Amino acid sequence: MLKFIFWSLLAVNAALFAYGRGYLGHFSGNEHEPERLLNQLNANKLTIIPAEKANAASVSATAPEAKPETQACVEIASFVLADARRFESQLEALKLGDRQSRHNLPGTEISSYIVYIPPQGSKEGADKKAGELRALGITNYFVMSDNTPLRWGISLGVFKTEGAAQNQLAALMKQGVRTARVAPRMSGSKLLAFQFRDVDADLKARLEKIRAGFPNAELRNCK
Repeated sequence: MLKFIFWSLLAVNAALFAYGRGYLGHFSGNEHEPERLLNQLNANKLTIIPAEKANAASVSATAPEAKPETQACVEIASFVLADARRFESQLEALKLGDRQSRHNLPGTEISSYIVYIPPQGSKEGADKKAGELRALGITNYFVMSDNTPLRWGISLGVFKTEGAAQNQLAALMKQGVRTARVAPRMSGSKLLAFQFRDVDADLKARLEKIRAGFPNAELRNCK
């Protein structure tokens, strides 16, 4: 009997010793485990990051990228016809499509006077304004869709003299037209200009690089 008690106590002590040394593992995930920590790869490289730094890194990682700044319109002028053709051929590699347009620069002499309604911003806006004119009984008008400063405006007549244009304006006002006005039209120039829409920094740099080959041309903003 005494031998049984002796060997039982010895077995219990051995089990407690083995448990304390970690040979039998641990039953709780909250206990300290120095042996397991030592067995981790690159344990000496583990560092504690302050909460403020961790939050800042999280915000930085999830913040949306800023969109590159764009300009509504950039113009490069002035070209004689031969230079304009060379410049246009170098633009082909940029594949700008309808973001690129060419027009004659205005001359210095008045050739006529136009009665018009200012640009409406889009084809839809011009068509809406044209519908209002028709409702007033006015059918002699023309929606200007070419690439000029008056694009999507409405022409109500072109006249040789300013007096004739003012008479037309007065007649239109009697019919209920309130937004028409008169402006001189300049004679066409032999110089050409190119306009570019939705120009970001990268495109502007490429345009400037091409323009540098034409010393008489300048790059400027436009509307």
